[in-house]
Amino acid sequence: MNDLSSIEAPLPKGVNDFLPETADQITYIASRIHRVFQLWGFRRIITPLLEYEDVLALAMGEELRSKTFRFEDRQSGRLLAIPPDITPQVARIVATRMKGLPLPHRIYYNGKVLRQTESASGKSREIFQSGVELFGLDSPEADAEMVAMAVEVLQELGFEGFKIDLGQVDFYRGILEEADLSANGARRLREAIAKKEVSALSAILEGERIPDRVKEEIALLPRLFGGPEVLTAAAKVQSSDRAKRALDNLRQVISILEIHGLSQHLTIDLGEIRGLDYHSGITFEGFVPGVGEAVCSGGRYDELTANYGFPCPATGFAFNIMTLLGALSQRPEVQASRSRDFLIFNQKEDRREALEVAAQLRKLGYTCARDIIKRDLDSSLAYARTMNIRTILVIGAAECAEDEAYLVRVSDRAGRAIKKELLLEKGLPNLEPEGENHG
Repeated sequence: MNDLSSIEAPLPKGVNDFLPETADQITYIASRIHRVFQLWGFRRIITPLLEYEDVLALAMGEELRSKTFRFEDRQSGRLLAIPPDITPQVARIVATRMKGLPLPHRIYYNGKVLRQTESASGKSREIFQSGVELFGLDSPEADAEMVAMAVEVLQELGFEGFKIDLGQVDFYRGILEEADLSANGARRLREAIAKKEVSALSAILEGERIPDRVKEEIALLPRLFGGPEVLTAAAKVQSSDRAKRALDNLRQVISILEIHGLSQHLTIDLGEIRGLDYHSGITFEGFVPGVGEAVCSGGRYDELTANYGFPCPATGFAFNIMTLLGALSQRPEVQASRSRDFLIFNQKEDRREALEVAAQLRKLGYTCARDIIKRDLDSSLAYARTMNIRTILVIGAAECAEDEAYLVRVSDRAGRAIKKELLLEKGLPNLEPEGENHG
């Protein structure tokens, strides 16, 4: 016999089962995101769960490679990888499968990736990503389009007071080019700037042979955060041509976002350099009140498809669905996505009418399950409450005429009779069909 105690915790650390209630909420959030993507003209792509490791690695920096799950393929003998990010996969597909098609490509995706994490970190290894990629446009308007879509999604999900932090990785790289740092110094410098540790940054700069002018530029990076005044301050201290071009690009993107009417949602952070290795220009992260990590992030990555022999400018971003769920799970509309409309309770010996009523309600767009188990109404009410079913429809109730059915609201057991003809033609005026909540 199986030792049941051995399956009390059947999953590895960092992965989860999601029961129907949570799965419904995840589906609801993803469906709202996808609707915005579709309205902007993006088409869905589905990527594979496995890739050849050497092929996938072409489009991943060291950061992602270090987080990749790898194992040997017994069929080919080659090393396989479970993707830690979907963007490199989409870049491969565009470069190898879609290169003959006219540009631009507007692509969206929804999927789960796996990343290695430190065992003591408590972080999930699974990341639910829902994102877009725009290939073929080297334009500030394309970068602005990504930010505008992120804002629209957050508005669609009901967030208020959210912010989009804009950065430009080429600004940092332009300054760093003039510093001529040692490899270790560059790594420590990046960590200090990313964490905005001013004292640590000063100590690193003191230990490196860097021109004083460049030291001043680097030391200012953690402070270059805020509104439009940040651009003015940055322009006064930087002298690198690459950094100047980066600032000009950022100005253009912001001016287009002003046309979109989104200025109130924007902050500028030129010390934000935590983007993935493949980013090459504008980057951004979205933050909502009460959540300590970004709910979405992305940016420009013009060099990625060139690794597969197809140079093509690109930009994109992705939402972290689980982070959104943490912020939204108690919202009424997200809670409502867990519920179902009807449970059919049949008190007649003949099941024909119950099956026909259920079929007609489904045609009207309501979710409808049959309580096939023989039990009393109280037991069915308890079951419906546990399953988040809102209404029991009793067929053959003693309280009703032959042309009526009996409705019981599960939340408070309130009941009333209703004409079957009215119900099956128009549904219930106070019970809207589930519609896209489970799309």
